[in-house]
Amino acid sequence: MSVICVPDQKRFSAEKFQKVNLFDTERMFCDIYCFEPGQVQKPHAHAENDKIYYILEGKGSFSVGDEQTECGPGVAVLCPPGVDHGVINTGTERLVVLVYMAPHP
Repeated sequence: MSVICVPDQKRFSAEKFQKVNLFDTERMFCDIYCFEPGQVQKPHAHAENDKIYYILEGKGSFSVGDEQTECGPGVAVLCPPGVDHGVINTGTERLVVLVYMAPHP
């Protein structure tokens, strides 16, 4: 059984947001993304993969296609295949996001 204490995995850098892998299988991966205030994940798309962002801490602006919304803890955002998506930490605190992607790219 694989068990990870997610809060213990948080890692931040002043240079850019950090991706920390929690689980990785042939079918999916699960990471946490750790953003300092103002840090950005530039819009990008995955041709064949669904991605889910689940906000654990902080708040940020999440874009999916032409839509953008401000989200905080407890909110999940679905990014379908082929649609640009990205994140900006618009808050004054750190932003921590749980990320799932399947199928594994």
